[in-house]
Amino acid sequence: MPFEFKRIDHVQLAAPKGSEEEARRFFAGVLGFEEVEKPEVLRKRGGAWFEFGSIQVHIGVEESFSPAKKAHPAFEIDNLDGLIEHLDHHAVSYKKDEDLPGAKRIYLDDPFGNRLEILEWI
Repeated sequence: MPFEFKRIDHVQLAAPKGSEEEARRFFAGVLGFEEVEKPEVLRKRGGAWFEFGSIQVHIGVEESFSPAKKAHPAFEIDNLDGLIEHLDHHAVSYKKDEDLPGAKRIYLDDPFGNRLEILEWI
């Protein structure tokens, strides 16, 4: 092939119109992502962008929003147990899953019902 894929640049999740503050409370306030400024030409579309290290999550506004229940991003982290304690403290629901050999993982929904997977390889 005359090309190669390097990495995923960002993940975009959909959200309903007017949900930017709720996205900020969850992604920045609970999960610890930093909000990054969207380019001026894209700001009028609404939504918000967040970053944690090299991971970017873009929240895009959809008029006829429907959450992704099966499709999802999977985030690898260190110290899943610490995150679980943090989620408990913030009363964020999650589901533990032990079906992936060699990993501890949970599933949770963002405030808009989009499925997120978070895992730690052990």
